[in-house]
Amino acid sequence: MLDGFTKTRSMSFPRQVLAGHGCIRQVGTMCEEFELKGIALIVTGPTTGALAAKTVRDSLEEKKYDVHQVEVGVADQQNLVKVEEVAKDVRASFLLGVGGGSKIDLAKLASVNLKVPFMSVPTSASHDGIASPRASIKDGGNSLSLNATVPLGVIADTALIVKAPYRLLASGCADVISNSTAILDWQLAERLRSDDFSSSAANLAKYASESIIENASAIKPNLEESVWIAIRPIIISGISMAVAGSSRPTSGSEHMFSHLLDKIAPGKALHGEQCGVGSIMMMYLHGGDWQRIRDALLMIGAPTSAKDLGVSKEQLIEVLVHAHEIRKDRYTVLGDRGLNPDAAERLARITKVI
Repeated sequence: MLDGFTKTRSMSFPRQVLAGHGCIRQVGTMCEEFELKGIALIVTGPTTGALAAKTVRDSLEEKKYDVHQVEVGVADQQNLVKVEEVAKDVRASFLLGVGGGSKIDLAKLASVNLKVPFMSVPTSASHDGIASPRASIKDGGNSLSLNATVPLGVIADTALIVKAPYRLLASGCADVISNSTAILDWQLAERLRSDDFSSSAANLAKYASESIIENASAIKPNLEESVWIAIRPIIISGISMAVAGSSRPTSGSEHMFSHLLDKIAPGKALHGEQCGVGSIMMMYLHGGDWQRIRDALLMIGAPTSAKDLGVSKEQLIEVLVHAHEIRKDRYTVLGDRGLNPDAAERLARITKVI
């Protein structure tokens, strides 16, 4: 009986995901297969431009697309306005985010605002936003996580991504490993607050996390096989958010820790690096196997301590004490009152973060 049952959920997924050696040359073919018409706008950066945007442009022009390009920096409101203005000026029919997370996030948000499709062409894999319906953007001193659009297609060229600094890939792996605690927080919120919970989304996020942890010893610098091992779980992690209709399967107390660290110690570490360290501590609070998370991060070469993140003991404790205030709408193991300074310091010492 479904009488009176009005709950609905919309789920959007990439229509095609290509991952492998040299697949960036298939961008034009994929756009043609999607029957995209008109003018393409490549959203890229000055470093990425030389590395990948020319190949993307050549592939599109080979298929007779009219191609324009805009170079931007960090994902902030100013650069978002720049992308949207250029897109309007050239009358872009679709966008391609070619670069790291910030370029993809800018293309993602502009795509929503302009109501045109976009393609995700990552040149690094520092977090799980490659295929997700979420985007992060800086607004003044705050980093906002916003609803965006899922890419129409994803092309992840392992030969290209392996050329990016290894630290970025290690950060992406740490971000996905941190799903372990996000899922536990979500289950806790379901039990204590009756929050909506999707076992399908949680299982996808957990599968992604476990894939990285189980293969941690095989993820090494300057090895394209490592990118191949990591990229699939990173993409699946992003897709789990599309299934959930929110970032909940991949973002819990460990992300609150990271977001507050961005405010207290900005520019010190990468998002995924911070989430990985946060996940070690939050797994301890959940009574889980925090050593397994720490060991996987160590094997990959991701940070496991405050020192690795470039933050002081005092800053780390301050973040732990106030992290629960970041998202009052999202219940986690930190509860409503958070940790007191003594408990925070004890937590960080037990888990070897300080």
